[in-house]
Amino acid sequence: MSDILNEAYGVIQCKECPWYKSCVMPMRFTAEDIRRQLASSAPGVDIPQQADLGIQNLISSMATAAQNSLLEGCPLFIERLRSSPKLAQRIKEIMQNWSQEED
Repeated sequence: MSDILNEAYGVIQCKECPWYKSCVMPMRFTAEDIRRQLASSAPGVDIPQQADLGIQNLISSMATAAQNSLLEGCPLFIERLRSSPKLAQRIKEIMQNWSQEED
């Protein structure tokens, strides 16, 4: 009986969640976001707004890399993945076999 209640509670949690049906989204970073973060983490170091081309390219590359590798996720979804390694493994397998399932 407790399994049914736990499952029902999980469904209710999801439907009330502000992330409903958007459990995971890529994080969005701009070069300006990274520039501000660098400035706030190293207050003594001044990164000029009009930095040279090399630094601008580096910061732009960092922003692109961050967008391609970081996700922002619903706290409920993340907790479920952490508490259920089998679920995380199943999702990983589905993603690895994505193109094969469409055929």
